Amino acid sequence: MIETVTTVHVDRPPGEVFDYVADFENNPRWQGGMVAARWITDPPLRVGSRYEQEARFLGRRITSTFEVVALEPGRMVRATTVEGSFPITFTRTVEPEGNGSRVTAVVHGDATGFFRLAEPLMRRKVQQSIDADYAALRTVLEG
Repeated sequence: MIETVTTVHVDRPPGEVFDYVADFENNPRWQGGMVAARWITDPPLRVGSRYEQEARFLGRRITSTFEVVALEPGRMVRATTVEGSFPITFTRTVEPEGNGSRVTAVVHGDATGFFRLAEPLMRRKVQQSIDADYAALRTVLEG
């Protein structure tokens, strides 16, 4: 089991930040290795909404379908893999902090196949990747 927690301050209003991180089609704009993401259910965002994504990690192509399993509009969204080779659940929380927002990401992953063999390496690589992604998110939103 791999678990990471990352927090970043973004100098933008919480509602704006939440709307951006909860629209998963934005993921390729700020997540390294993310090739594409697209909704497969119609709006609005709700528990049960699904999207597909394609990513590259450690030289491997990872295609996954995610489903939103918890939602507090304007504050928190949690999604989990329902199809894919690397099962994860992630939670993105946005809260007011000073004149901006504190964004916290918690990611739980279960390594399988090739990734299970590389789990010690995976733990470090996943944390580094997520830290870099959320630094990029700050840059994109404050840009």
